[in-house]
Amino acid sequence: MKKYQVLVVDDSAFMRRAISLILENDSQFSVVGIARNGEEAVEKVKLLQPDLVTMDVEMPKMNGLRALAEIMNNTPVPVVMLSSRTGEGAKETLEALDLGAVDFFLKDCLIKDQVKGNQTQEFLLRLKGILEVNATTSAPIKARQEKGVKRKKQRKTDLIFIGCSTGGPSALQKILPYFPKEFPVPIVVAQHMPPGFTQPLAERFDTLCQLNVREVENGQVLKPGTIYIAPSGYQTRFEKKLDESIVFKVDNQECEKALYKPSVDISLESAAPIFTDRLLSIILTGMGVDGMIGCGLVKKHNGNVFVEAEESCIVYGMPKAVLEAGYADGQFELTRMYQEIISFI
Repeated sequence: MKKYQVLVVDDSAFMRRAISLILENDSQFSVVGIARNGEEAVEKVKLLQPDLVTMDVEMPKMNGLRALAEIMNNTPVPVVMLSSRTGEGAKETLEALDLGAVDFFLKDCLIKDQVKGNQTQEFLLRLKGILEVNATTSAPIKARQEKGVKRKKQRKTDLIFIGCSTGGPSALQKILPYFPKEFPVPIVVAQHMPPGFTQPLAERFDTLCQLNVREVENGQVLKPGTIYIAPSGYQTRFEKKLDESIVFKVDNQECEKALYKPSVDISLESAAPIFTDRLLSIILTGMGVDGMIGCGLVKKHNGNVFVEAEESCIVYGMPKAVLEAGYADGQFELTRMYQEIISFI
């Protein structure tokens, strides 16, 4: 079993120790060094050549964003940002993802999670998922990767639904800004994020995209010419009204089978019977299997499914689960995904 070396970067001695303890309690991780500010981080990445870096955002001398930019330009290595829940923290985290960070995690989740350990285990699993992204896959999956979309006579597409997790924001940035202003199909995105992060995500994409980008609101009518971001901390469903309009139903009801809010599976469970063969579901990079059950329902109702190819995924978990289940009509690298969507619909 490979042991991964991690550099822990934080200006707080308490946080450096807390993160180091979490990592060292797992036999697959070793803390190869610590850094107290961005300048130290840049130098120690060169010196120690770690497999991964955990990076605080706010630090003296050189903050995490500047350090991240330096590392990505000179000695690229996977960097996971440790963020706060504040609005400013969310905006800085999204900027970090644009600069090349592969993922982020909330500091307070790790500190408050000393008893149950659920968040700690998720943190460790996500780090392993990032580090194991180049693991060899089985031959049958390799063979299926070469296949493109199964072209068939297609009815009008009424909804494009995109699900993603780890690596999702940067993947979305390579697709969403390309849709033209008059694009006639609404796009709904379910991105796994902590509460408070999807509104800044929507605001950021609204400045980058030709289409309007909005965070979903309960009771909102689904309309073309808009990209909707499902709110974190809630489940987003679709409901067809008597006048044939489709509205969003947003709630925070507990659902035992749902590990994520928003859950791709839960959204697709309501979308598939409404949109049937007029639904195109796209599963991008992410850890876990959220979306596999939902895509099965999409296929049951004669809809279509695209997944991101392993080569461009930060974590090849969600797309792989859909592909292995036999639900993917096509698998494409991220650079091809927009053109494949346009050619298909």
